[in-house]
Amino acid sequence: MNQSLLTSSSSTDLLANRYQLKELIGSGGMGKVFLANDILLGGIPVAVKFLTQTVIDAKIEQDFAREALMSAALSQKSIHIVRAYDYGVNEKGKPYYVMEYLCGKSLKDLIPLPLSMFLTLSRQICLGLQCAHQGISIDGKICPLVHRDIKPANILVIPDPILGQLVKILDFGIARFVNYASTSSTSRGFHGTLPYCSPEQLDGEKLDSRSDIYSLGVMMFEMLTGIKPWQPETDYFGAWYKAHHFEQPKAIADVKPTLKLPQKLNNLIMACLSKKPSDRPQNIAQILQVLNSLEHSNFPSLPKTLASPFSLRCPLDSGLPITVKESYQQLLWPPNKPAQEIVFPQLIDTRQGFMAALWLMLPKQEIKNYALSTLHNQFIFITSPHPMLLWVTVLYNRQLAPKWLPCYLDMQNPQNLRMVSFLAENEHYPLIFFTLEAPHSCSNLLSSRIEPAQRQMLKTWVQQIYTLPPTSQPQLSKQLLKQQYKQVQSRIWRHLESEPELVFSGSM
Repeated sequence: MNQSLLTSSSSTDLLANRYQLKELIGSGGMGKVFLANDILLGGIPVAVKFLTQTVIDAKIEQDFAREALMSAALSQKSIHIVRAYDYGVNEKGKPYYVMEYLCGKSLKDLIPLPLSMFLTLSRQICLGLQCAHQGISIDGKICPLVHRDIKPANILVIPDPILGQLVKILDFGIARFVNYASTSSTSRGFHGTLPYCSPEQLDGEKLDSRSDIYSLGVMMFEMLTGIKPWQPETDYFGAWYKAHHFEQPKAIADVKPTLKLPQKLNNLIMACLSKKPSDRPQNIAQILQVLNSLEHSNFPSLPKTLASPFSLRCPLDSGLPITVKESYQQLLWPPNKPAQEIVFPQLIDTRQGFMAALWLMLPKQEIKNYALSTLHNQFIFITSPHPMLLWVTVLYNRQLAPKWLPCYLDMQNPQNLRMVSFLAENEHYPLIFFTLEAPHSCSNLLSSRIEPAQRQMLKTWVQQIYTLPPTSQPQLSKQLLKQQYKQVQSRIWRHLESEPELVFSGSM
């Protein structure tokens, strides 16, 4: 396949009479990915992946359809597997499938990772794998899925308002089709990514979940150290076959002596790299048990920023009224709000006037983790088809995943209009933290500054509302803002990472 896939799709030519290809956004061993607009759904962006194989007969086309259907069904079960929407074969015999379009970063561009982020991302990867290995029901039969190509390039990390960073596993179910289609046609060469293949995969044996566990072990080693457990002299099949079958992996302590790794995490990774499947963890649940125990323990090798207690004192330049600083710990979680990880805007009476604030509930440890963060905010407003404001706040710390806090405000709601009016009047707004653990007490306060230009825009938008006719399509506007939000997240993330030095702000 070449660039003609794109050039042949003119403004009048649609793939499957539905998808308008826009630009090439990625390529790899299994095919090429294009950004496209789904014309049937109003032009929303999607990703279309064309596979390298050509469908040469009805049997291969049938097998591709089955794999694509299984992949689509699986993606409905787990948020950690990229969602597949559609599939087909174009006029040149190239099979393709349509996925959700996500703005994020490949895991291969993020490694090596700090230990805290490693634990967060590894756990999410395992949850996605566990869902696949448990299988999906096809015609009343449970069909387990093995990925066959677990590697950093097939893991996408995207910003998420709750998790900070959300893992999405790519190409589930498609690897088996690529292997099958190649060996069923004239090409009988090996297909896979050699540094991550299990010994049994290199031998062409029937694979089960333990093969993915081996690949996961290679990837976890690389996530922590930045290199692979083996470094053969060449990248040829024979060199990697010898490494996976006969050579012991390097020791993490030798590769990265400064990394103070908990012994049971080291043992887990080494067990995943065992040559014999019977010597590895037998399922993902066993791996999750170790990762969960590490996340909930206070072992000394965690970064000090995670373990140190946070201060409740307000800096003099926080910009918040003194009454907020003195009395915020007496605030109570609203009885009409669920006790779960949520964020919402709320007006507070400072006795010096009302002030817009963000109230959020998080686990105690997470509140401590984000006590020293750079705060960033941005506002997006659309008037059509319904006036709606997106208020985004980001807690950013280089040691941690960013915490995204989006709020969608229907600007025809008088209470929300009042909220934004007060937001525009004050240079700062507080973030008020409540503990997820009972008794859900208020435990911390941060201050976020609004740039003068942003405040002026908020004032202009509030005035503009009074000139707009009433409408009744808030959900449609919210969906449009969600699409913009994905693009904004990527830009904000790049901006924050490009800052030469981050100054911690507003810990109260």
